[in-house]
Amino acid sequence: MTDDMANVFLSLEPCNVDQIVYDPLENGLYLTHKQLSYSLNPYTSVLKRNAANVMISTLSNQSGDFKRLRRTPSLGESLGSNSSFYSTDNSSSNCSIPRNDSTNSVNTLSLPSKLHFRDHVWALNQRYLAAEAIEEAAADILNQEEENGEGMKLVQLLITCAEAVACRDKSRASVLLSELRASSLVFGTSFQRVASCFMQGLADRLALVQPRGTVGYVATPAMNKTDIALEKKEEALRLLYEICPHIQFGHFVANCSILEAFEGESFIHVVDLGMSLGLPHGQQWRRLIQNLANRPGPPPHRLRITAVGQNIEKFEIIGDELEAYARTFSINLEFSAVESNLENLKPKDIKVYDGEVLVVNSILQLHCVVKESRGALNSVLQVVHELSPKILVLVEQDSSHNGPFFLGRFMEALHYYSAIFDSLDAMLPKYDTRRAKIEQFYFAEEIKNIVSCEGPARVERHERVDQWRRRMSRAGFQAAPIKMVSQAKQWLAKVNAYEGFTITEEKGCLVLGWKSKPIVAASCWKC
Repeated sequence: MTDDMANVFLSLEPCNVDQIVYDPLENGLYLTHKQLSYSLNPYTSVLKRNAANVMISTLSNQSGDFKRLRRTPSLGESLGSNSSFYSTDNSSSNCSIPRNDSTNSVNTLSLPSKLHFRDHVWALNQRYLAAEAIEEAAADILNQEEENGEGMKLVQLLITCAEAVACRDKSRASVLLSELRASSLVFGTSFQRVASCFMQGLADRLALVQPRGTVGYVATPAMNKTDIALEKKEEALRLLYEICPHIQFGHFVANCSILEAFEGESFIHVVDLGMSLGLPHGQQWRRLIQNLANRPGPPPHRLRITAVGQNIEKFEIIGDELEAYARTFSINLEFSAVESNLENLKPKDIKVYDGEVLVVNSILQLHCVVKESRGALNSVLQVVHELSPKILVLVEQDSSHNGPFFLGRFMEALHYYSAIFDSLDAMLPKYDTRRAKIEQFYFAEEIKNIVSCEGPARVERHERVDQWRRRMSRAGFQAAPIKMVSQAKQWLAKVNAYEGFTITEEKGCLVLGWKSKPIVAASCWKC
């Protein structure tokens, strides 16, 4: 352990603890205290807020077994005591801890003695990052709403309700939800509309938790969508593609990278994970076919596209349309589909011919297989690595919605989707039903999954590009920098995107943002 890490550990100053609550939904602990005020001196002062709640996650091993944290009333006592936090007396359900007013005493958590010092640092670092995320997101949201008094009240009400839900205070959360329902309007301001989606997510989450003092929780139900709901989401996705540059940006960067990889090649093969979200007509590949036909020299002798996913009937319809479209450009296209979810995909499922150049395309797909154990994602990346593609194009939402703490995740999502709803405000009129469909049938579903679901049911596990960089490196991939920022900016101007949209280059990745807030990031990887 380095001296710097030791200094970080020692400089964290916990506050006195009023109450500590265990929440099985989070596999962690909630600390409720009068004032959260700790900092990593001398670098930064973190968060000061009345009635704040911070969750301290228990450490987990890869098998999913969670180790229980312990509490000691002072630092000196923590060094010498091995007493368990939880009483062995099952008759007592009170988990309150009395406040210690001694100025020489520090209320904190200590980990079991068999854990290493780095585990202490990891737990406290996660605590710091969660508080930092809450502070930054809250500050940005409040800055956006500072000119609107009602907007600021709604922000505070939403955050207070999230804290009540996090503490499993059902009575208080129910009262706050009633107030939110009266203030969150589907056709209101951008923040009123995004608040309505988060309000729905909080209500769903509250229905799953049991009151404080009880052990266990109601399991998150599997998503059971009706055909009507799926049709509405598909329509909303189509509208999002047509109106907003988010997905088009991913397709543009992916196609440019794929064309560069296919330069001078005659036998080429694209493996599309998720078949570009199942958008109708295969728009991404129509543009690729056009570009291949217009490139200098003869067109490729053979283009193969393999779609991977579970909506096999839709894929086959798209495939027939693409094959007919390719014939108009004198390109021989062979389309095939593999009926499998990403977690069960095997290398043998993808037929690769000798002499062909292979690329893999993933548009907003891999975040769905990011789990707590990382096993599912590692399995998918291992399959891709065994295929030995020339490049893997990865396009994902650039936000941290997979953190271990509910409140930090909630605030990150609130900040992210507030920016998206603000962009929709600029692009579509107030009472435009297209905007309502995009928000309520597409983005609202993502928000509710992030806020209300846990375990396998939570699939919207978006992560920042830095985290993807670490994951890809561990899986054996090397970054292939995208050097086309000026070309991407020209494309953005050409598609008539609104002035608030920006494209920046970040360590070899391209990031589409709205008013400096990252929205979608595109990156390329090679084996």
